Amino acid sequence: METRPLRTHGNALTGAEAMVRMLQAHGVKHIFGLCGDTSLPFYDALFRLDHGIRHISTRDERCAAYMADAYARVTGRVGVCEGPSGGGATYILPGVVEANDSSIALLSITSDVAVASWGRYPLTELDQTALFRPLTKWNGVIGDAARLPNMVRTAFRAATTGRPGAAHLGLPIDVQRAPVDAEDIWAQAEFARFPAWPGAPDPKAIEAAAEAIAAAKNPVMVCGGGVVLAGAEAALQAVAERLNLAVATTVSGQGSMADTHVNHLGVVGSNGGVPATRAVIDAADLIVFAGCRAGSVTTERWRTPARGVKVVHMDSDPMVISANYRTDVGVVSDLRLAFEALNLAFEAMGTERIDFGGAEKVAAALAVKFAAFGELAASGDRPIKPERTVAELNRVLPPDAVIVADPGTPCPYFSAFYKFPRAGRYFISNRAHGALGYALPAAVGAQIGRPDSKIVAAMGDGSFGFTLGELETVTRLKLPITFLVFSNSAYGWIKAGQKASFGERYYSVDFDRTDHAAVAAAFGVKSWRVEDPADLGRVLKLAVEYDGPTLVDVISQPLQDAKAPVSEWIS
Repeated sequence: METRPLRTHGNALTGAEAMVRMLQAHGVKHIFGLCGDTSLPFYDALFRLDHGIRHISTRDERCAAYMADAYARVTGRVGVCEGPSGGGATYILPGVVEANDSSIALLSITSDVAVASWGRYPLTELDQTALFRPLTKWNGVIGDAARLPNMVRTAFRAATTGRPGAAHLGLPIDVQRAPVDAEDIWAQAEFARFPAWPGAPDPKAIEAAAEAIAAAKNPVMVCGGGVVLAGAEAALQAVAERLNLAVATTVSGQGSMADTHVNHLGVVGSNGGVPATRAVIDAADLIVFAGCRAGSVTTERWRTPARGVKVVHMDSDPMVISANYRTDVGVVSDLRLAFEALNLAFEAMGTERIDFGGAEKVAAALAVKFAAFGELAASGDRPIKPERTVAELNRVLPPDAVIVADPGTPCPYFSAFYKFPRAGRYFISNRAHGALGYALPAAVGAQIGRPDSKIVAAMGDGSFGFTLGELETVTRLKLPITFLVFSNSAYGWIKAGQKASFGERYYSVDFDRTDHAAVAAAFGVKSWRVEDPADLGRVLKLAVEYDGPTLVDVISQPLQDAKAPVSEWIS
């Protein structure tokens, strides 16, 4: 494809230069992406200009988006990914939709064929506007270079305000070469982070919520990802402690409270919940959903809590409130501001004597839950039980470690049984769409966003096969990530479902065992294979403390034979 040198035009920048300057103006420090013909002017501008942005070259556009997603989760900054036209634009989509539906601020930039070539069948042409429309909060292809600065500002504003989400910008190659007025290069500083411009609650709604909670006999709160996104952990804890309230979370809501806090019940629902924690939800006469969509997993397909229970629902997105449960009080607000207002309302009501006994209910439920877990975690059986792996890792990881877990074998076990000692973003899983292959590249984004923390990527062997090429990225960047593979030679989640619901008719879910340690070693990753549970703790400690990337291949009990905390399999 033809390329030409970039030139400025009087008091103008080229479109490629303007894009770089607009990203710089919005405080972007890292871009994750993959090169292509239609991206050449943009790459050349990144090479020539002094902008303070580090470009992370990936091996797959999908992985670039996953990296940007996790980077945004641990930093609170907009994650930026980029890729070329055609196939590159299609490959980047899984990461874009995951971020969007997880309420993570992400900007995806895909270069495009020349505007002048539209409709003339050039190589890699496709309708990017139509392609990204259902997957993003905001989306546009820049057809005129003069509109570039304003469209970049719009993309950042859309990604960071209200309910955060993903934005997409298409950047045609001739727009990258066209002039842009340098005077139009500016940014609204607040849109570098999310959530920007948080909305406060209606005082009457807060008053009604406080009165409903105070009037209940046995209220329980269920917190989703909106709590951590809003930085509402301290304000939530103040409410829980004031009322001695039991607080549960969704998988995405992990980190709303420290797992060691006496009021924290842990994860509930069909993925990570257990009968003992479900019983606490079932016994409630009022549920407070906070930053939670009350979706199918959290409520076990809307069976718990049961229909008819009183509901207070607080969320920044009004479309979430009452979508699944009839709501007695709805509070549309940023969660931090909502909890702070709720604390003030309780203080004004004089609620010092209210004690809902949440800590006692939590202690009783967790005693049952962890007694069963402890027996399995102590097992010396081979293949190694997943419970043993979670318990050993909990012993060796530092308190600020971040675990990135794929949705197969790792997610329910870490959600149910790993005890994160701090509130905040220390657990990441792609719960919106649950695509395999997320954890490995997302760990890269998390490590770059939080370089002083220990990052662990936990995945099944099916998931490992999706994105193992990014191990080259890991070794090239010398990232000290520890990769943990639950190796059971199957797409375990599906196989367990075939056992539970289809009479053990296993079809097309098994594959040959791979020596994942040898694969990792070929990329330059220090690696171990563990078959004896007696060796597991020692090897994990070596891997975590090693100054460089490591991988531990754990020969694990097949998921269909395990006692995973997944309600449809338990029942």
